[in-house]
Amino acid sequence: MGGYLFSIVLTVHVLVGVGVIGLVLLQHGKGADAGAAFGSGASGSLFGASGSANFLSRTTAALATVFFITSLSLSYLGSRAVSAPSNVMERAAPAPVDAAPAPAKGASGEGDSKLNAIPK
Repeated sequence: MGGYLFSIVLTVHVLVGVGVIGLVLLQHGKGADAGAAFGSGASGSLFGASGSANFLSRTTAALATVFFITSLSLSYLGSRAVSAPSNVMERAAPAPVDAAPAPAKGASGEGDSKLNAIPK
């Protein structure tokens, strides 16, 4: 269940992040207001002369709040300890680690000297 919740919150987080970026890029800067005063066509927009700025700024603030909440949720979900294993392979005991194999003896049967490993 925790893996699905993490994936859902992560997906929402990424989508909200892209939305915040898009909304910030759509908004006009402070210098654009002087151009709007001389009739740059902002009064003919969908939301009116000042309605678009108000709508975009409120939507950006709402998405930023959701982004902040999903960031905290992801940090909480990512820091929780993993409980029981979720599949059979994780439940299986790890294979025992065998001791290193005994070194092969040379042709003369004397220990593991490198000189004895050279064929004669």
